[in-house]
Amino acid sequence: QVQLVESGGGLVQAGGSLRLSCQASGRTTSSIHMGWFRQAPGKEREFVAAINRIERSNYANSVKGRFTISRDNAKNTLYPQMNSLNPEDTAVYYCAASTKLYTMMVLTTAAAYDYWGQGTQVTVSS
Repeated sequence: QVQLVESGGGLVQAGGSLRLSCQASGRTTSSIHMGWFRQAPGKEREFVAAINRIERSNYANSVKGRFTISRDNAKNTLYPQMNSLNPEDTAVYYCAASTKLYTMMVLTTAAAYDYWGQGTQVTVSS
């Protein structure tokens, strides 16, 4: 069983930066794949970024070059550093964990993940 708690969301102006955190418990972050998804009002949940157990990462095209996913295994915490934010990034951001042996491609899909956090709201004003 893995518990995930996100924090760090809030309101930021376009062009600004924000760093979310996802505190994991129940399993060490070094032993699981982790990812970030987001869901804007009226839209489907979409993949943002993922990092696997051996520190390989993958990003959605919409955030590539602006977001960086990282993990501090000593703190059992996952981060996305989000730069150059724009109003289209406004959404509830969810942290997710997968205990299965999936490829990076599969980790871009929500179905690959066993555990989810409760989500944290990010609002980017224009």
